[in-house]
Amino acid sequence: MHPILAKPARMLLYLAGWLPVLALLDYLLWSSGNTSWTRNATMLAPGCLVFAFVCLSPWALCRVRPLRLANVAMLAVTWTAAPVAASAIFTAAVWAMARILNQPFALPGLLFAAGVLLYLLSAGLHYTALAGEASRQAELQAAEAHSLARDAELRALRMQINPHFLFNSLHSIAALSTQDGPRAREMCVRLSGFLRSSLGLGDRESVPLSEELALTRSYLEVEQVRFGARLQYSEDIQETCRDCAVPVLLLQPLIENAVKHGVAGLVEGGSIRLSVEPAAEIDKAAVENAFDSDSPPANRLGVGLAQVRRRLELRYGGAAEMRAGAHEGVYRVELQFPCESPMASSNRA
Repeated sequence: MHPILAKPARMLLYLAGWLPVLALLDYLLWSSGNTSWTRNATMLAPGCLVFAFVCLSPWALCRVRPLRLANVAMLAVTWTAAPVAASAIFTAAVWAMARILNQPFALPGLLFAAGVLLYLLSAGLHYTALAGEASRQAELQAAEAHSLARDAELRALRMQINPHFLFNSLHSIAALSTQDGPRAREMCVRLSGFLRSSLGLGDRESVPLSEELALTRSYLEVEQVRFGARLQYSEDIQETCRDCAVPVLLLQPLIENAVKHGVAGLVEGGSIRLSVEPAAEIDKAAVENAFDSDSPPANRLGVGLAQVRRRLELRYGGAAEMRAGAHEGVYRVELQFPCESPMASSNRA
């Protein structure tokens, strides 16, 4: 069905658009000396009404005969025959009404030519509408493809986090097993607890900050077995931020990086501080850790930090930001991202 016929309001608006056409044809007949305005309008109105519906037929013809170079011959035949046939119907309708009203049928050639031009104009408008519809469909498909690609990359990045952490943990357990068997067994137990918690998240793309903090503490319990008193950890979390949604395992790679490149490189150990505070409609999260100034961190971000940056870009675009750098023996990673409710975040994912 033609979109105009699908809704009565559209059909009425379309028919109202034919009133200027009726007035123009009436003027042409009147200017040629053919009776009066009112008689001309009475004669032309039924024909224009019929022709208005005939001019909707290009909707189907334009779909069957798209504008392509390979269809030039068929296009020529179609848009020669169709306007002639449509205009013939229009002219015949006006002639029949003139006979009924017992009025002279003046300027049939002019009416026929006007009908051909109006039908071709209708065809052009239909081609334009179909081109606009195809463009919108292409934009929707491109947006859907981009969204699917983004979601796939987000899932791929998330899947890389656990294996990366697991490799490091197993390496630590292997080292402990030859030195301190009980501690190695305890680390295995805590590692299994962390993996159970992280796997329990399933396919969730985001969690409340409170759940992410619980996962981070579970990870630190694993590392605490390895470092003991050498690893000091503190938090400063504003209560208003705890319900904000964050991507799953966003903070754990930051803490892991602080342990690997900070605490592990200091003989006496070091401290890690995590803070989250609100600022307008965004959250600011920062991880700070001491490091050996004689062995400064690499200029480029590690795998974990690079993944965090990419996940923020994919999730929030330009609304998120990540900065990392060292100053006076302290390495600081700072994140800024919108504070979303868990419900809004799940709808967005």
